[in-house]
Amino acid sequence: MQTPARAPSKRRQHNLATDLVTDLSQRILSGHIAVGDKLPSENEIVREHGVSRTVVREAISKLQASGLVETHQGKGTFVLPRSESSGLHLKVETVFSVRHIIELRMGLETQAVALAALRRTPEHLTAMRLALDDYQDLLAKEDSCVEADRRFHLLIAEATGNPYFLDILQNLGQAVIPRSRIASSERAGASLTHHAYLANLEHEAILAAIRRQDPDAARAAMWTHLSNSRERLAPGD
Repeated sequence: MQTPARAPSKRRQHNLATDLVTDLSQRILSGHIAVGDKLPSENEIVREHGVSRTVVREAISKLQASGLVETHQGKGTFVLPRSESSGLHLKVETVFSVRHIIELRMGLETQAVALAALRRTPEHLTAMRLALDDYQDLLAKEDSCVEADRRFHLLIAEATGNPYFLDILQNLGQAVIPRSRIASSERAGASLTHHAYLANLEHEAILAAIRRQDPDAARAAMWTHLSNSRERLAPGD
């Protein structure tokens, strides 16, 4: 007698949904699925990704919560327009949104920083150094260093020489630095200040690798930074 297959655990389903959200988000933000376009049908996504309908529905629900798509009953799910100034609609109360944005960035920025290490100019290095100096000055004053943080990451995207990296990060808006959406100010508590201090050390490692023109070290440093940021800001699933 054949043993019936075990149903996937809730945690595995959640991880599959997270992977699917990341894939669909990248396709939307890169323009492969344009604003106004209809997402593939539930059946098509099931076939393409080899996941269950439950996983697909959870992923679509999360894309809706992030403001990327909107579902019309009987018609399908469509990509929503995004304002460059506001970026994605990352909600303060939705921890999974923070994790998903960082996971998206892990795929995007590890490649971007490797290219930046190879293609950066002396002018890029000067601008990155200035951004981190501003970050450290603001951190010492226990002021918000979100703008300097975002500027550093955008400069890395610019240094790739590929305008699409910069376009995607700009379209993420303030969601690039999710701690700006978790609390109204970094002055609000010691924990965020400590997080910013740790991020500063990681930024320095990234810049050092870019300066040495070492793409492998730059990729590893960015992966470490974003992985740590994910756990600091939204630990657990």
